[in-house]
Amino acid sequence: MAIETTYTSLRENLADFLNRVTDDREVVIVKRRSGQRDVAIIAADELSSLMETAYLLRSPKNAERLLGALRRAKKGEGKVETVEELRKSLGL
Repeated sequence: MAIETTYTSLRENLADFLNRVTDDREVVIVKRRSGQRDVAIIAADELSSLMETAYLLRSPKNAERLLGALRRAKKGEGKVETVEELRKSLGL
């Protein structure tokens, strides 16, 4: 669950909040006043991962293919290969 804080508290404890975001994988929600929209702080690598996942699932056909592969993997179907074996089979 996300940690909620105010802008004032964030300013006073910025280093601590940033450490929690990066070290503990926490999300910090900064609640703002006067009808301004709240802001979330997340680790940069987490944001990158979320954006890549959204990109890969954007195409319905690709999403169906990826989710099908995930279902097969969970059932134990398919061949287990190391990264090196996969590279070799693809000629990389």
